[in-house]
Amino acid sequence: MNDLEKFFIEKEHRLMHKWSHYFEIYDRHFQQYRGREINLLEIGISHGGSLEMWDYYFEGKTNIFAVDINPECKKFETENTKVFIGSQQDAAFLNQLKKDIPPIDILIDDGGHTMKQQITTFNILYDHVKDGGLYLCEDLHTSYWKDYGGGYKKQKSFIEFSKNFIDNLHAWHSKKIKHNEVTDSVFALHYYDSVLVIEKRKITKPHDVKSGHPSIIDPYANELITKKSI
Repeated sequence: MNDLEKFFIEKEHRLMHKWSHYFEIYDRHFQQYRGREINLLEIGISHGGSLEMWDYYFEGKTNIFAVDINPECKKFETENTKVFIGSQQDAAFLNQLKKDIPPIDILIDDGGHTMKQQITTFNILYDHVKDGGLYLCEDLHTSYWKDYGGGYKKQKSFIEFSKNFIDNLHAWHSKKIKHNEVTDSVFALHYYDSVLVIEKRKITKPHDVKSGHPSIIDPYANELITKKSI
């Protein structure tokens, strides 16, 4: 078990509801931030158990910001945890939130999981994530659920919305693909069951490189290439 699983299973904490494979995803991407003072924003905190988990995992060094629509969640505020009450599909609320909190290292969208909520949150808050930060959107299976505004291959689902990021990532290589913020700031897209993790990093136009001594003729490219030693 990683430290997140140990906390979930062994420690006393407020109620938390997670899919079992999420802990591996969190640890894989979050461990690089341990030991550092970072800013973390979680949208959707319910009973507040995850807030305790993040504080434990990051050893109390994290500035935690949280959003929930339930006013009772205000009681989860601590010395290093600030809770904001509002709707993640309210553009005015999210824009004000950007003014009230510093740039974020890790953003976790675990809110209402409707298509409008997920897409609105990404469109407004993605640019508030730092260069070198992470953007996570959870419970993507709702993209296939009609009650959440989703449906298989439905264009307005978050899954279909985020599939465009794959094309945007490759805009350097095609004049038909729109060059946008994703092209300039996404290093990697990690899709897992129900989770998308976006690694944000300043991107410049990629270029290929060559190294080594030519040794064979490539019959397909009609040029010299290097044969690697075995």
